[in-house]
Amino acid sequence: MSAGPGRTVRVGDVRVGRGSRVRLRPGQSADVLDLALTGRTAEVDAVEEDLEGRVHVVVTLDGDDGRDFRTGLGHRFFFTPEEVEPLGEGPAGPRILVAGIGNIFMADDAFGPEVVAAMRGRTLPEGVHIADFGIRGMDLAYRLLDGYDVAVLVDAAPRGGEPGTVHLIDPGPPDAAPEAAERTLPQAHGMDPVQVLALARQLGDGTGALPRVLVLGCEPAVRMRGDEPDVVVGLSGPVRDAVRRAADMLESLTAELLLDPRRDLSTPAVGR
Repeated sequence: MSAGPGRTVRVGDVRVGRGSRVRLRPGQSADVLDLALTGRTAEVDAVEEDLEGRVHVVVTLDGDDGRDFRTGLGHRFFFTPEEVEPLGEGPAGPRILVAGIGNIFMADDAFGPEVVAAMRGRTLPEGVHIADFGIRGMDLAYRLLDGYDVAVLVDAAPRGGEPGTVHLIDPGPPDAAPEAAERTLPQAHGMDPVQVLALARQLGDGTGALPRVLVLGCEPAVRMRGDEPDVVVGLSGPVRDAVRRAADMLESLTAELLLDPRRDLSTPAVGR
């Protein structure tokens, strides 16, 4: 199949493309698995055309956490344009990915996943997708190619400050990653953000633009190397206290970035 990041298809009077919200209305001739999805809401992941010229609307279901597991079982579903009902006027506006990253068995390295868990109880605006990638670097690399305007990586980030300090970091364009990272292929179950960005560029092969990348990092109190004989589950006190502050910062940050994905963040935000 062929697809392009800007490909759209007209459904009734509405132009549908990546990021559009739809309700699924499979036809009576659809298979039983598709019929079981009747009435479910979904987000359009792509509009693709097969070798015979038939157009397919590729969607991911709302509420399906498996949509972020690109290296595992497929969670993308294909429908004809006649089998989807648009829920808005054309393709969506800016889209933001909030990605929690870190190892839950390495003490404060679990900061990112804990912030994502705290965000799930909050109402997020349209266009913000939040997911816990843990140490699944390959899945995150694929997700970065899904047409987001901004990706906010939430992670433990030692910078020599007081434990529990939360920093918003703008590292600059993704293309500024060191050349050495380009030659390093990250493991499917490893999470080095620099290597993940390098892999995303390789997977895109010049055809998929990477989003603007920001880092919401927390100064850890307990740092582990990964070769310790025992696991440590649970955050230290200062980092646990920082989870709520980070979630509050994400709420205001994503609201601002939806208005202007290129907003100047030259004055870094710091939460204590």
